Amino acid sequence: MASVFSSLRRSLKGLLVLIPVLIGLAVISPAQAAQWDAETLTVPADPSGTEVTFSDREIDAGRKVFNTSCGTCHAGGITKTNHNVGLDPETLALATPARDNVEALVDYMKDPTSYDGEYSIADLHPSMRDAELYPAMRDLDDEDLRLMAGYILVSPKVQGTAWGGGKIYF
Repeated sequence: MASVFSSLRRSLKGLLVLIPVLIGLAVISPAQAAQWDAETLTVPADPSGTEVTFSDREIDAGRKVFNTSCGTCHAGGITKTNHNVGLDPETLALATPARDNVEALVDYMKDPTSYDGEYSIADLHPSMRDAELYPAMRDLDDEDLRLMAGYILVSPKVQGTAWGGGKIYF
């Protein structure tokens, strides 16, 4: 009987420590997206240099769509099938055509080409063109693609050099 009371006393002590921690977490840190300034959220919209500023909510929505549709092969901005081709701005800018703007990334997600732009890789890379082959792409629309492109372009500004190196993912 004494061991039952001893065990109960230890459990109650644990609860007394745990309850304030849980209350603190519930009150102090409601789930919120990080708040970034307009400069961080502004990226090239098209090859001509026009810019677009995304909202925090748009970037968060783009992150969710990216993780669901692309994250398996591109977690942390890397390309698992070719680690030499990342999603960092420098690598995207060197593609043919350059993929360092929202319009070009959306175009790529619709109909991907090789890095040198020489041939279509739609039969190998998930895309809207072959959405039946890649179920994660089936339910995406142009707005989803735009949000993913925004997320891809904003991520290096938030993560710095880690984006594209597969070290950090927000």
